[in-house]
Amino acid sequence: MEDQQKKFIIALIAYAVQRDISPETLCKLSNITISDLQDPDTNLTSKQVGDVWINAVHLSKDKLFGLHFGESLQLSAIGIVGDIIKSSNTVGDAITIAASFTHLVTSAFKLEVSLNTDNFIIRFIPETGDCHNNPAARQILDLLMVFVIHELDGLMLKKITPNAVTYGCPISDIDEYARVMRAVPILDAPQNMITFDKKYWDEPIITANYELQKVLLEKISSLKKPLHETQPLQNRILSFLFENSYLGLISLEDIAANFNISPRTLQRKLKNEGINFQQLADEARKALAITYLKSGSHPVKEVSYMLGYNELSAFSRTFKRWTGITPVTFQKSNIAV
Repeated sequence: MEDQQKKFIIALIAYAVQRDISPETLCKLSNITISDLQDPDTNLTSKQVGDVWINAVHLSKDKLFGLHFGESLQLSAIGIVGDIIKSSNTVGDAITIAASFTHLVTSAFKLEVSLNTDNFIIRFIPETGDCHNNPAARQILDLLMVFVIHELDGLMLKKITPNAVTYGCPISDIDEYARVMRAVPILDAPQNMITFDKKYWDEPIITANYELQKVLLEKISSLKKPLHETQPLQNRILSFLFENSYLGLISLEDIAANFNISPRTLQRKLKNEGINFQQLADEARKALAITYLKSGSHPVKEVSYMLGYNELSAFSRTFKRWTGITPVTFQKSNIAV
């Protein structure tokens, strides 16, 4: 399986070459080699990845390197993740899947997607603290935000203009950001986010291919977010359940195989942490149920099926135990808001 982050860094270096930067110099300054990028057994450290960004900015003399790289980047540059996005049925599907796979490309940010009555919002949330004082993270933020806007064009064959672009970070050249983002950024905002008109959410994607996407999802399912082994096993399992929710209900056996241990050993380790797999699965189901119902994109019966309930009545009883109200009531009240 290809390393998505390496593929992304290779794309960055290729763009740097277009800007007349020597790839050898960029790699040397960042303490990596071309062989490192080609060797499947060699992993890049977060410092190496950050140094590639910082040195690319320095060598290009372009403080907006990430913004301009994002403007030129193609989905093919992120490998199988890009293929999965292109094979989605609708823009909403593509954005949701892209958000779930962001961690395979960068550990600096996670994407959160929300849908309401008039629009949908993509939030770019730092995973490594405040990006104000992290030059590499700032470049990655610019890249991700512009990449989302420009790649929607290719998926629908129409030029998309966001309703709003907001930044929590300062901006040095607001005119250039406005040109690339197609909207004058709102500064000093609580979050970095892009708002689009809801009419785009259900727009069909011209390259949609459900059967191909199923194959690609199965292929990529073995990839997981890097997590520190010092984290409790229950936290790592919960993260895996959330990140792979698009695959449907995941069994104890599947989880154990992913962590390269037997189901019995997994159960024993969780017991030592004072919890069991069923409790974790229940917690994941609750969080996913609330997310799906709030989005308003799925009827209650479909949410019930997605979470592995054979009977709608069973899901309704469980949801009422979690929240005190039925899923129908919950969804109606949130959509109204």
